Amino acid sequence: ELRGTVDLPVSVELERDDREDYNFTGNFQVSAETQTANQLTLGAAYFGQYATADSDDHYTDNVAGYVGGVWGTVIAGNVAGIVREETRRARGVGNAELAFDATYGALDDLGGSYVGRYGPVVLSGTIDEDANVDVGFMFQRPLGNKDYRFTGRYSEGTYTAADGSTVFDTQAVGAVAEFVYGSSTFDLGAGYEDFASTAVDVDRWYLSTGAQTKIGVTSFSLEGHYGEVEGEEEVAASFGAAYDIARGLSANLGVNYSYAPITVNGISFNDAQETKAIVSLRYSF
Repeated sequence: ELRGTVDLPVSVELERDDREDYNFTGNFQVSAETQTANQLTLGAAYFGQYATADSDDHYTDNVAGYVGGVWGTVIAGNVAGIVREETRRARGVGNAELAFDATYGALDDLGGSYVGRYGPVVLSGTIDEDANVDVGFMFQRPLGNKDYRFTGRYSEGTYTAADGSTVFDTQAVGAVAEFVYGSSTFDLGAGYEDFASTAVDVDRWYLSTGAQTKIGVTSFSLEGHYGEVEGEEEVAASFGAAYDIARGLSANLGVNYSYAPITVNGISFNDAQETKAIVSLRYSF
């Protein structure tokens, strides 16, 4: 099976003299699987992405192998984002991307994961090569034209501060509540994260919320985020829109704002401060 996306974005950084960037992003995923005589599914997947940013071109890739049965699926390889994807809030529409809407800490890229469905509940877990763990659950129940979804997550990892040298060990908990009515989605996420280092210990909490809907061939989303790191604010907002032109082809808009110039005990913890508008033409196959 082959799937992919080609994206041609134009971005404008509104706080840097309206600087314009013309970029290209293309990605693809190839997967293959087979079933054994005892009903086990064996498979592998490869994901590659080529992107340009200013004068910097780069290619990244991920690979994973898996074995699955009625008891769930065990995956090995580049699996750091699996629990996050199972438990996160819904992504914004088009080119909307809400900053800070996750833990700062992250697993190492390589590890092993498990995902299993038990009725309306999906359980997921990952352990990386440093024995950091990421575990979560998702409960989803449709009711007529409504749908309810609740998730919870506990994660460990590491975070390198904006100064580039201070490394924190992190522990975090988070939860999401989502309500779908027809073609509209409303959700709320909250989390707490603890950072420990030889220099200083830091606490962070945050709330994120959003709504999105589709009217005809046009989709919209609006999201907001507020958090505090040792009493210093992190704020983000995003607006997104997408217009379906033809099968697999869409025009996309995103306006994303982030502000978190945070310093803790003289350490530059985060230096995000950006307002960016992105317009793109995207084809998915």
